[in-house]
Amino acid sequence: MNADFSFAPATGVGSLPGGDAREAAKTATGSFEDFPFLAELPARGPGADMIGRSAGLLVELYARVEPSGWRLGDRPGRDTKRARSWLREDLDALEEHTQGYEGQLKVQAVGPWTLAAALELRSGEAALSDPGACRDLAGSLAEGLRLHLAEVRRRVPGAHVVLQLDEPSLTAVLRGHVRSASGYRTHRAVDRQVVEGTLRDVVGVHGDGPVVVHSCAPDVPFALLRRSGAAAVSFDFSLLTERDDDVIGEAVEAGTRLFAGVVPGVDAPLSDPAGSVMGVRTLWRRLGLRPGLLAEAVTLTPSCGLAGASPGYARRALAHCVRAARSLADDPE
Repeated sequence: MNADFSFAPATGVGSLPGGDAREAAKTATGSFEDFPFLAELPARGPGADMIGRSAGLLVELYARVEPSGWRLGDRPGRDTKRARSWLREDLDALEEHTQGYEGQLKVQAVGPWTLAAALELRSGEAALSDPGACRDLAGSLAEGLRLHLAEVRRRVPGAHVVLQLDEPSLTAVLRGHVRSASGYRTHRAVDRQVVEGTLRDVVGVHGDGPVVVHSCAPDVPFALLRRSGAAAVSFDFSLLTERDDDVIGEAVEAGTRLFAGVVPGVDAPLSDPAGSVMGVRTLWRRLGLRPGLLAEAVTLTPSCGLAGASPGYARRALAHCVRAARSLADDPE
């Protein structure tokens, strides 16, 4: 685990509106001089969406689009090829806009448990329903991520690559809230130790590099993610309650970085930068943490991906994250 890794003060979550890879790369790299990210453009359709994009990374497992969603199959079809083609296009655009770049660069993929909750077996039931399928999926994802990270490092040799695993379904998996194909029942909750062990294996793929786990769902399991080796946890700050204080305080004291989503992910009025981080300062005071630790412990992001925003708002939201981070660093109290 790389808990002592120093992260830049602001970055994006992953998705952006529109379908132009070069424009998206320009936005993602131009907004964050010291922490750009590989943009995702789900508006292009199946294969550019979060699940399809990560299904395209799988090794020796393939998925195709059915009316009900993505389903595992025997061989790569046009949907797999489309997902891989779009990822290459995005990497080409990123490479073009990061010539000579040295610094942190974030790439995102769906984590093993959200993938297991979303991908269907041949029967139409979620892979989550079959422990063996979950193991195979996690192993295939780990190998695919290893290859993907190597490709990113080859294309941007000066980058210190940060891997973000998107796990919005993780809390539902832990609580047994993922619905079956029929919708009349839910899949049994997965044992927390199994969830943690699988995450640890996938996090371990990045070796000495830092891994961020992102969820914009309520009740993010901070302690479990910390134990699984995540160097940082990314979350929607507006969903926190005082119930989360203890686990957040423990996480910070253990060296876990917080990626706090403080800027709305869809078009909304933006307050002044200081106003956007008022809640973060209030949380810090409530936890009794040293104000000077704020800039070291918190990276600011939008609350979730920006795929549902207008292009103009997306650019303003990313710029706002940078200004809010500066405000936090200049005046932590």
